[in-house]
Amino acid sequence: MKYIIVIAMLFLTPLTARAGAIEKLKSYIAATHAAQANFTQTVLDQNGKRMQSASGVMQFQRPGHFRWNYQKPYEQIIVGDGTKFWLYDKDLNQVSVKKLDAALGSSPAALLAGSNEIERGFVLKEAGSREGLEWLQATPKAQDSSFSAVMMGFDEQASLVAMELNDSFGHKTVLRFSGMQRNPKISGAQFQFTPPAGADVIGGE
Repeated sequence: MKYIIVIAMLFLTPLTARAGAIEKLKSYIAATHAAQANFTQTVLDQNGKRMQSASGVMQFQRPGHFRWNYQKPYEQIIVGDGTKFWLYDKDLNQVSVKKLDAALGSSPAALLAGSNEIERGFVLKEAGSREGLEWLQATPKAQDSSFSAVMMGFDEQASLVAMELNDSFGHKTVLRFSGMQRNPKISGAQFQFTPPAGADVIGGE
């Protein structure tokens, strides 16, 4: 079974390296309305053993518009069109759709794709330095969140380049970003999705 984590949009922040990770996140939210980057995603089990890996390209445009194209090892597309959340699995020719608010909730996507009032849904705290990055920990306030904590790492240029997501099963999903472009021009068509002919569509109410 393919392990897909929905995150939606993580990008550069135009800050000085002296700023703490919390200030970097808040300034990023205020200054970044769109982004594009390559990503790698690795899922680790409770013992740190790699379970799955994937890579692709992500784009976003705040608020609530994003697109994640998983290219390897499976072709999958995740789209947020501002109203609905779409997940298309090419191999299965299956589309899952739900209301965007329900899909985001207190998820990692809500940290960056939602409103500027980050601390309404998350408890934020500085998490120190490691691997050459300054880390922030975001803990969801909602009891029904599928994640116990989200870590975000900023480099010396104050760019958000890594995320670590710890779920309720003890698994950790590690995301790394490269080739980050902040506030590029992105066609609105990238954030629209029409189910392919013959695809099974699940949900949508």
